[in-house]
Amino acid sequence: MEKPTCLFRITLKRTLKESARKELKEFNLIDGGVAANNPALVAISEVIKQIKKQNPDFMEIKPKECYDRLLMVSLGTGSDRSELKYNAKKASKWGIIGWLYEDGSSPLLECYNEASACMVDYHNCVVFQAFQSEQNYLRIEEDTLEGNLASADKATQKNLENLVEVGNTLLQKPISNMDLDTGLYEPVENGGTNQQALQRFAKLLSDEKKLRESKSPKANTK
Repeated sequence: MEKPTCLFRITLKRTLKESARKELKEFNLIDGGVAANNPALVAISEVIKQIKKQNPDFMEIKPKECYDRLLMVSLGTGSDRSELKYNAKKASKWGIIGWLYEDGSSPLLECYNEASACMVDYHNCVVFQAFQSEQNYLRIEEDTLEGNLASADKATQKNLENLVEVGNTLLQKPISNMDLDTGLYEPVENGGTNQQALQRFAKLLSDEKKLRESKSPKANTK
């Protein structure tokens, strides 16, 4: 979950390789979640960009085959979607202050965070299904968190231990995909657990790494 007040704001100075004059450029940075709360789509875009640039690591992948070869694991940070804290009647009475702060939380930020992450997941689900590659996309998210568990800045020992327990339980839950009509996550029939899916993805990535290393020019010179 994006929460720019919880993370450091920093300034970096770097010389860009693309700059002919080798000028030192200043970057003022905040939480990247402000732009991409769910960065899965950014990651896919970066891979496709490398394919178009004919990066040798991606030379065997054709643009039309992209979604057949992509493996996407998207890990959510958890949400309290089931808590239903707001409704239209309550929101109709808010002014600027109410949207920014209401009953210990920020409705505006929470709505933005949830909508931003869900729209990326929705897009990925539609596209991977359209290319008949839904088995290559795994979204793991716990959307039933409540109270302190749903807080991004409650870093007490007890709360962290409870989050670990939530994560371990989530591993044993069945794989779920977004229902494109309701927006809710539904278990995949005979899909196995999240842990089994992660193990399958890890095996595929390991095999791909070994294959690339065997074809690498460095491997042939040993």
